Amino acid sequence: MAGPVKGAGRTARLALLTAIALTIFLAEAQLPVIPVPGVKLGLANIVTVYAVFVMGPGDALLVLAGRVFLGAVFSGQMMTLIYSAAGGILSWSVLCLLAKLLTREQIWLVSPVAALFHNLGQLLAAAAVLGSWAVMAWLPYLVIAAVLAGLSTGIAAQALIQRLDKLQK
Repeated sequence: MAGPVKGAGRTARLALLTAIALTIFLAEAQLPVIPVPGVKLGLANIVTVYAVFVMGPGDALLVLAGRVFLGAVFSGQMMTLIYSAAGGILSWSVLCLLAKLLTREQIWLVSPVAALFHNLGQLLAAAAVLGSWAVMAWLPYLVIAAVLAGLSTGIAAQALIQRLDKLQK
């Protein structure tokens, strides 16, 4: 893969990735709600995983922050900003740590762990907002959902990175 993108090219790539992640997030928000609160496919996380492995942690954080903030604004649900930010930051932190330990061929392993921490971050935020640990009763359901959704997004992100690597050669 070519070296890091700098200057206007980097800015354009960050804006494009943020727009893609935001579009996926808003499209996914239109899907029917799953009976377990907080369970989503998390397809926009494919972009975050891609950004961590291809552009680096700092740029991935910029894409994540843009998507989380604009997603809350465009969806009109500003309360989701707290939950999305808490889950996103915890997930991003774990993703960055695991990206140092594992390779691009192991993204499918990284993503489910990051998804699990995303759900944990959201539950911790909900517990803080509600002033009750009762929300932790959802944890077993969210663990299963995180592993399944994270595996799907991880496989998709890994395939995307491999495909784009081939195109650049």
